Amino acid sequence: MDKRVYGVLGISSIMANWNADFSGYPKTISDGTTFGSDKALKYPMKKMWENEGRKVLYIKSMRLEEKKGEVNIIPCTLKERYEHIFQIEDLKECKDAKEILSNLFLAVDVKNFGATFAEVGSNISITGAVQIGQGFNKYEYSEPQEQSILSPFRDPKGKDGEEAKNSTLGTKIVSDEAHYFYPFVINPMAYREFKELGVTNGYTEEDYQLFKKASLSSATSFATNAKAGCENEFALFVETEQDLYLPNLSEYIDFTKGEGNEKNQIHINCGELLNNLKDRVLAIEIYYNPYTTSIDTSNCIEGAKYFNILTRKEV
Repeated sequence: MDKRVYGVLGISSIMANWNADFSGYPKTISDGTTFGSDKALKYPMKKMWENEGRKVLYIKSMRLEEKKGEVNIIPCTLKERYEHIFQIEDLKECKDAKEILSNLFLAVDVKNFGATFAEVGSNISITGAVQIGQGFNKYEYSEPQEQSILSPFRDPKGKDGEEAKNSTLGTKIVSDEAHYFYPFVINPMAYREFKELGVTNGYTEEDYQLFKKASLSSATSFATNAKAGCENEFALFVETEQDLYLPNLSEYIDFTKGEGNEKNQIHINCGELLNNLKDRVLAIEIYYNPYTTSIDTSNCIEGAKYFNILTRKEV
């Protein structure tokens, strides 16, 4: 691929918890601003690729272990995961670093996000062609909500060692509403040295299209209990010449909540920046949900194409 790509991915969270900290509350920085880590965005992408039958290395998987007559379910190690997806009998027997590197680049998550692989004498670091930043919530009135949940079962131990007479209570914590915007950049030149070693064909247009597809629908498709209510609501893709360097585009995005029956509005404030560089910008695509959201076009971006994020049809 002979271009760079810059952009922003937007995730809406309505009565859901897109990315919780260890206390169970939505992640925040020191001033109280809610944010989502890049890992929270990458995980649904990996699950989507895995469900499509593609090789995904860095994702939790389980195996059965029999020990002393007991059978337990335990997480796989990185070595075990590698051996499973690449059908290797024993990684310890592989002394060919080129073979290991070639296999790593066959995993779609490694091809996009890179890897750190320190296993059995191999110490390999791959800086990913796709780099995703932290996604900050742009809706200033977002508030966490704590819900009490009644379990259908009682705790046999109960309080103070006495057997409980009633079923137990649990807690579910969500955001009433939040809108996260993640910056990203794709630099296909990141794999130039590995391409010269003959272990990969580099970051290709096909790789980009796989990333793009996951960027537009993986959060919507990933409906766990905490993530039900989280959806892909926005995406900006700016394709440029290889040697054009743009700033963090999520800093140019604002969100306004619609009142009453009015739609929410996303403001893209980088029109002047992109228009001044239009001779070096190859294409601009903007995806959004037109049923819930409108795009503020007062800061017009020349040549931009707008698409329905659900149907992929131009609007």
